[in-house]
Amino acid sequence: MLRKGLLIVMVVLYILAGCNHFINSEFYLKIMPSYIPYHFVLIVASGIIEIILGILLIFNKTRSVAAWLIIAMLVAFMPVHIQMMKDAQPTLFISIARFFLQFVLIYWAYTYTRNGTITRAHTPA
Repeated sequence: MLRKGLLIVMVVLYILAGCNHFINSEFYLKIMPSYIPYHFVLIVASGIIEIILGILLIFNKTRSVAAWLIIAMLVAFMPVHIQMMKDAQPTLFISIARFFLQFVLIYWAYTYTRNGTITRAHTPA
């Protein structure tokens, strides 16, 4: 039951995070490293990707692939989090916390890579 609840939280988290790319684009523009081109296009694309991956987590057949793609996405976002720490955006404490949160999110996604189905624990008769 806990595993299913955590999955629901993860689905909602990625869908809302993706929507936030459209609602709060200015925030994302501020934290994009200058050496990465096409800031707005990447913000929109990453928002769409987060929404799609959140939806794909719902289904047993696509959950494992979605989890692996979320891991890849979180790794790809690391340069942004490093830049946030360098720029202390929005504050140094928050940027450091967000950086380390990425590892928690990666592990959380990893827990859904092994098996797409959520099963009940087997209880002996």
